[in-house]
Amino acid sequence: MANGKSGSRPRTPRTPLQAFVYWGAVLGVWALIFLVAFFAVFAVGLPDTSKLNDVKRQPSISYLDRSGAVVAVRGSQYAPPADLDKLPKYVPAAFVAIEDRWYYWHFGFNPWGIVRSQIYNSTHHGGPLRGGSTITQQLARNLFLTPNQNYRRKAQELILAVWLEAKYSKKEILALYLNRVNFGAGAYGIEAASQRYFNKSASQLTVGEAALLAGMMKGPSRYNPVASPERAAARATVVLNEMVRIHAITPQQRDEAIRTPVKVSATLASQRAQYFTDWIDDKVRSLVGEPTEDLVVETTLDLPIQAAAESALARGVAAAKGQGVQQGAIVAMDGEGRIRAYVGGVRYADSQFDRATMAQRQAGSAFKPFVYLTAMEQGRTPATPVVDEPLTIGNWQPRNYTGKYLGPMTLQTALAQSINTVAARLANEVGTANVAATAKRLGISSPIQLDPSMALGAVEVSPLDMAQAYSAFSNGGFQTRAYGIERIRTASGKVLYDHSVEKAERPAVIGSPALQYMNQMMREVVLSGTGTRARVGAYDIAGKTGTTSDYRDAWFGGYTGGFVAAVWLGRDDNTPMKKVAGGGAPAGVWHDFMSAALPRLAVQPIPGGTVEPPPSDGTQTDAIGDILNPDPEGVGAPPPPVEHPHGEEVPY
Repeated sequence: MANGKSGSRPRTPRTPLQAFVYWGAVLGVWALIFLVAFFAVFAVGLPDTSKLNDVKRQPSISYLDRSGAVVAVRGSQYAPPADLDKLPKYVPAAFVAIEDRWYYWHFGFNPWGIVRSQIYNSTHHGGPLRGGSTITQQLARNLFLTPNQNYRRKAQELILAVWLEAKYSKKEILALYLNRVNFGAGAYGIEAASQRYFNKSASQLTVGEAALLAGMMKGPSRYNPVASPERAAARATVVLNEMVRIHAITPQQRDEAIRTPVKVSATLASQRAQYFTDWIDDKVRSLVGEPTEDLVVETTLDLPIQAAAESALARGVAAAKGQGVQQGAIVAMDGEGRIRAYVGGVRYADSQFDRATMAQRQAGSAFKPFVYLTAMEQGRTPATPVVDEPLTIGNWQPRNYTGKYLGPMTLQTALAQSINTVAARLANEVGTANVAATAKRLGISSPIQLDPSMALGAVEVSPLDMAQAYSAFSNGGFQTRAYGIERIRTASGKVLYDHSVEKAERPAVIGSPALQYMNQMMREVVLSGTGTRARVGAYDIAGKTGTTSDYRDAWFGGYTGGFVAAVWLGRDDNTPMKKVAGGGAPAGVWHDFMSAALPRLAVQPIPGGTVEPPPSDGTQTDAIGDILNPDPEGVGAPPPPVEHPHGEEVPY
């Protein structure tokens, strides 16, 4: 009692079992609190799951050309859901083996798989990320969510995966997955994929074919057996090894599958206009949303003209392969903007990258018509005298391809022979900002820099933009906006979109006499200048060649009355070709294509006729002796001059 503490007793330490129970209870309470908070936060905004079974198949979209011929069909038009019981057991096993080998043991998500993927991603920077999603999570994402990579979407994916596991059996979830997953090439579901790639029912798939389809889940475009057969085969081998690992097949079955070649349907590789179909497929969805029923899209394409374009490009690239030409693109349209041919590459099966719209390449001298048009609109004429001689604008000096200067000439001769010094000085006189405004007015949509080099084509454009901009020269000076969809309707006939309804009046973007002057000068390019190789019989043809520094890009844009086509040749890695200029292989491809296309068209002469310019008194040449010579790349001293048999310049 002396210290007043005789009533207190020391606390008895917990036994290991008591400590385990105590801390287990604490952790359990906190885990429960976390789960309640997790669901409270991320369950808000979950999509409606009540219509899970309403969609029987992916709606189809049938694309027709302007005469009603079928261009392509996207979606699983003839692919009802596959019955899992009627598939060989190794078919679903292939997907389980490569996508989720613990599928039958987890409850919607695999914690260990998530941890492993996070560890891998944190230690492997710069490469592709490894996902930890189970088949159930992938199904939840495909059915209800977007592909956006963010923590909220991943959390909702987990919640929906648990919900699916609670509501459906493993067999039902796997069947839903196989019938909804995207296999590329417009095929959704195992039955559609089997029909699309192998022309057979999914119930007839072999072990090797099942492994190939399962391997595509890592990336339908990257492991497409048509576009990348070697990569797809290597991935299929990985799947086969995993199937052996989970005892879905025997090592002998794997070896037999590896020895047996898988024959992919040749129809995929032979389909025409696939770049065009890809291009308008996105536009269909932007116009009418995701389809909920089968659609029919009436396009502007002309399949015989499309076939001529594809054949001409393939032949031209093959013929110039020794000069380093690797790829090309062609876009052709009429004077109203209807795209009649659209080729984004030599062979769609080899590369789905669309060079007609996605590739932005320097225009070279194909940009010069916008410089000359601006000058015509400011009062110059084809007969305006100029001098080809050395010139300096600031610190910038261009150079003609021969390193020589031809002295006095007219603007018509300067454009026909694609003289760099004249174009550079002309742009400097009329103002590069005005030239850029002209190009934009006619249809160039990409950014245009205003350095003096822009006069010689140091501007990146797409073949679609180039054809669109040249179209005003061919149709009487009216603005053209390229389009590929005339009408969208349901299979039952209900019209969802009609281009003619919202078709706006097209303003005039080139007036007289500038239009007549430009057509006169661009005819001369083909008659006696750098584009003579593009001439087609007695047709009224005009156009312009284009070649960029080091021969990285070569162009020919040309037209007749109400019809225009732009051709680009080059390499995807933007490395130089071997002296391939616009007046060579591109003009040859253009000639080959137009020779086949023009007889199918009601071709008229280029509208506007010609206008005789007033006689020149020599006063429009403002300080001719001061003409400069800029460098379109703006990098200082030009490299040594180069020669080309067709007279085309390389703008340095």
